[in-house]
Amino acid sequence: MSLTDLQGVGPKLAAKMNALGISQVTDLLFHLPGRYEDRTRIHPIGSCRPGQRVLIEGRIEHSAIVRGRRSMLVVVLSDGTGRITLRFFHFRVYQKQQLAAGTRLRCFGEVRAGFQGLEMVHPGYQRLTGQGHEPVADRLTPVYPSAEGLGQKNWLRVTDQALALMRRGQLELEELLPETLLGQLKMPSLTDALDYIHRPPPDADVAALVLKDHPSQKRLALEELLAHNLSMQKLRRIQRARIAPAMPVGAGVENDFMQRLPFELTGAQQRVAGEILSDLKRTKPMLRLLHGDVGSGKTVIAALAALRATGSGYQTAITAPTELLAEQHLRVFSDWFEPLGIHPVWLSGKVTGTKRSLALQRINDGAEVVIGTHALMQKGVDFQRLGLVIVDEQHRFGVDQRMNLLQKGGTGDQQAHQLIMTATPIPRTLAMTAYAGMDVSVIDELPPGRKPVTTVVMSNERRREVIRRVAKACAKGQQAYWVCTLIEESGLIEAQAAEDVAGDLHKDLHDLNIGLIHGRLKPAEKQQIMDAFKAGDIHLLVATTVIEVGVDVPNASLMIIENAERLGLAQLHQLRGRVGRGSSQSSCVLMYNPPLGDLARQRMEIMRETADGFRIAEKDLELRGPGDVLGTRQTGMLLFRVADLARDAGLLKMIPASAATLMKQHPEQVDKLIRRWVGDASRFAGV
Repeated sequence: MSLTDLQGVGPKLAAKMNALGISQVTDLLFHLPGRYEDRTRIHPIGSCRPGQRVLIEGRIEHSAIVRGRRSMLVVVLSDGTGRITLRFFHFRVYQKQQLAAGTRLRCFGEVRAGFQGLEMVHPGYQRLTGQGHEPVADRLTPVYPSAEGLGQKNWLRVTDQALALMRRGQLELEELLPETLLGQLKMPSLTDALDYIHRPPPDADVAALVLKDHPSQKRLALEELLAHNLSMQKLRRIQRARIAPAMPVGAGVENDFMQRLPFELTGAQQRVAGEILSDLKRTKPMLRLLHGDVGSGKTVIAALAALRATGSGYQTAITAPTELLAEQHLRVFSDWFEPLGIHPVWLSGKVTGTKRSLALQRINDGAEVVIGTHALMQKGVDFQRLGLVIVDEQHRFGVDQRMNLLQKGGTGDQQAHQLIMTATPIPRTLAMTAYAGMDVSVIDELPPGRKPVTTVVMSNERRREVIRRVAKACAKGQQAYWVCTLIEESGLIEAQAAEDVAGDLHKDLHDLNIGLIHGRLKPAEKQQIMDAFKAGDIHLLVATTVIEVGVDVPNASLMIIENAERLGLAQLHQLRGRVGRGSSQSSCVLMYNPPLGDLARQRMEIMRETADGFRIAEKDLELRGPGDVLGTRQTGMLLFRVADLARDAGLLKMIPASAATLMKQHPEQVDKLIRRWVGDASRFAGV
């Protein structure tokens, strides 16, 4: 059934749902609530605590539009047990009239600690006109993942209709798991599970639903994990059938390179290099994830792989997600390769006109090494003999982009070898599932002489103390980073904030040379600033998170991260990895604005306790879920809708046997399961 067959769904609303991957009524049933709100009872305002999401009711004492840098509508609500301030940053004039003094109001939202007591920002509200006690909800209220222009009322209305059709048997919703398996695991049928999850009954096990540990949720998680596993097995079979160029033990160029290096490879680097070079000898396409913590030395391994391809007569494409990181690769590979007679070609979106035409011609003529950003993946970039693709921080690229680059390595069954590098430590559980079909190499040893970075957590109220610490470190000849973070995605706002911070620091640290770098600078400007910082001409570099990856300044030994509570663990770990790259003791200061929420406090604690990227990644997975850890919410990789690899670890153990049973006894169900949960994304999963 089409979405427009539902009452109240026109072409515009259907188009907005299509953008979320919902094209027919059945899809609505698998668009599950992300969480639930308990609107079944009213909480006295005096009993509310920061962090709670509650339903409150009271009478408006007064309301006013407060003018300032950002106008807001401020409403004070009281119920006799206490007061709470409601703040609306986005409002219309008529709301001021609606929310006049004396109006009875029922609100739902998150309670926060404000400067003048408790507050709620943009709560949902209902004006109460009757004199009696208006009824509250009799069950949990589902909250659906959404997008602009799709309010929760829309979702409730359309899912109500879809559920009614399902109950009447008017939707094709095939049960794809064998009854024996469901009985063995004591799990409900598909329709019962969906009904319960979308509309929990009044006597629902609230705790289990909130923790996503209810049998109905487990039943869908099992089906999704099975579908994912089956799709990966299918992709592995396709992968084995393809052919890649064999790159046998080759040329003396590798030995020349090793002799010129000013350092020796660690044991872990030697082991990983051996695994990769062994893969390249074969005619089966390499699909290997090179996984190493910040500063572990992945780039030199990538260089060895590229030299093997060059020595065998094939081209290598090296791509990175940001100009800054790609440019650093260009400098490093040029320094290493040009003495060997190899001159890397540079291509990014900023390369235009004659320079672009020359670069494209050199690539087409067979340039040995090509380095760039996503520009390498675009049409019009044609390789003569692409044999190896190296992708750095691949989870920041869309899967279709990576596929476009890989397909430049041949036609039909031919395909280039692929090496994926990441400094984002990926938990073993997640790597086994999200990267199933890939071989994984781990560099689990830092270069000798590196000292662990000391991490401290400080309130922004101690800012003066932190500034004195920067002055003291720079007076000793050391250098420092000061990282500004913002919640807003706007590069303009972020750049402005960094400029304001740099201006304030200039006043306090007028003896220091302070640099500023952010994403809105031109590449040449960024490079000029980074070169000055690396040369020691800049003592303190104020930056946005643009420096998260790819910046290597061994003399920088102090990192200040402002508003650290706004960042996830992976990003904090990456930023901290910018210091501690030399021989001196380094420190990282995480500054936060109090009060800290529970999640932020846990992140600060784990950062203070350990520098082990893998332990941090496990905690990140536990706190945020697999989609955020891998960056898949933005990049289009396979994203679990129900399953959670940390929470559902117990289910993972039974997936291989269940998948084998399904393929053997019910092969006709396999593709149907993959289509239901993975869809077209299955063709990208191994890329």
